[in-house]
Amino acid sequence: MSHLLEKIYSDYDRFAWFYNLYWGPEFCSPALTIYNILLFPHIPAGARVLDLCCGTGQIAAGLLDRGYRVTGLDGSAAMLRFARENAPEAEFIQADARTFKLPGTFQAVLSAFDSLNHLMELEELTTVFRNVYEVMEQESIFLFDLNIEDESELAGQSLDMVEDDHACIVRGSYNQFKKLKRYDVTMFQLEDDEWQRSDLTLYQRYYDNEEVLGALADAGFRRVKTYDARREFGFTLSDGRMFYLARK
Repeated sequence: MSHLLEKIYSDYDRFAWFYNLYWGPEFCSPALTIYNILLFPHIPAGARVLDLCCGTGQIAAGLLDRGYRVTGLDGSAAMLRFARENAPEAEFIQADARTFKLPGTFQAVLSAFDSLNHLMELEELTTVFRNVYEVMEQESIFLFDLNIEDESELAGQSLDMVEDDHACIVRGSYNQFKKLKRYDVTMFQLEDDEWQRSDLTLYQRYYDNEEVLGALADAGFRRVKTYDARREFGFTLSDGRMFYLARK
């Protein structure tokens, strides 16, 4: 991996332990419940599935449990170290979603937990959609979710977690004009009887539904359905989230 990509993913590397401990497991169970409705009935047993931006591998483990052949792709080396522990039977590849090329094709591609919101430009999102299209078999499924703007974002959000050997403070803010979500994260870990502090900032770009549908069309997808996570599935981890199901 180039020096530039190492710099881009360094914050995600530092955040990996927290993601693996809290956010990955928290999202996995309700996500798999939704996949039971939208994805699994429509792909054959033993299908080859690409978990794009796989994070720490909890979703990949759930796919393996259902008998699928799983390839996970992520740009963060630290995330992938946890993923290999959580889903040892899966194949994991370190690569950037904007530039990846893989041998063979997949009968399903998914990207979970608003991973694609971390793409800052619509052109980048379109490029990822094109990359996905290229590795999909005909009649295969691409399923992903995105955070979307709603009233809860305007109020700001915070999250504090304190345990005996670690603590994490997450402060969320949202710029409505730029449609930019910002997470200021401060983490403490107890190592060798000393507390180690780490600070980082993560960003997400929120896209209008029309922008996402246009980007999918530009990439070649013609059959797309959308599902409001809260209204249609009772998804309560966030107020604004949309699932997109696209067929090649």
